Amino acid sequence: MNNPQLGGTAQKNHSVSQVPLGSQEPAVASKPVVSYSGTQQNELLAALPRQDLESMFEHLELVNMPFGKELFEYGSKLEYVYFPTTAIVSLVYVMEDGATTEIAVVGHEGVVGVSLFMGERAMCSAVVQSAGYGYRLKTQFLRDAFTKGGALPQLLMRYTNALFAQMAQNAVGGRHSSIEQKLCRWLLDRLDRSPSNELKVTQELISIMLGVRRESITAAAGKLQDDGLITYRRGNITVIDRRGLEEYAGECYKVAKTEYDRLLTDVAR
Repeated sequence: MNNPQLGGTAQKNHSVSQVPLGSQEPAVASKPVVSYSGTQQNELLAALPRQDLESMFEHLELVNMPFGKELFEYGSKLEYVYFPTTAIVSLVYVMEDGATTEIAVVGHEGVVGVSLFMGERAMCSAVVQSAGYGYRLKTQFLRDAFTKGGALPQLLMRYTNALFAQMAQNAVGGRHSSIEQKLCRWLLDRLDRSPSNELKVTQELISIMLGVRRESITAAAGKLQDDGLITYRRGNITVIDRRGLEEYAGECYKVAKTEYDRLLTDVAR
């Protein structure tokens, strides 16, 4: 895949200022520690019955997911799926000329790669957009789990439906939403997966992910700031009126968010 280096120096943890595509493997902790409390940071793993989850410990690997790391690229064979805990991963499609469009985002609520593993070849690329940690699991383990049945495959199939809903709404919003609505939805998707209402992000990255001109993002961010929804300083956006941002984002964000909320509510019963 012809991937350009999108940006300059990498940021620290929770930064989403650029998307350089690296080639190194995610760094596995020298002595990986898989604990029950640690796995609870991922909502899908936390939703599993404790006995089922603990039976996976010998197969799960705690990995450092550095900013800009490409977990897999379009057309590659998938060897692992990833359950982020503090990292945020962007699913992107990269054209031959290097143009990039984000099709979904995954954080502590989900898993990266599960909707693709049965086909073995990735139909998009996955890039760490906010550095952090997560657990990885060999796809062979999932194949065996789907054969045996049980809580894990059922949960992952339901998650896949929610992920597809996000992709569908992103596609609809990309065609019918205003630049301001697209920006609101993009920011909210990160807030849902971040520990605070502050995001370290450049207008250049947002323009690349949304497939619009940087000048359009500058104008949209200025309007949202004038409306009292965000404050923006170079490389830093703080949301000060989340409810207002949600209203501005429109139905595409609400539909996708509802699907995730329904998933987590149902599995908690």
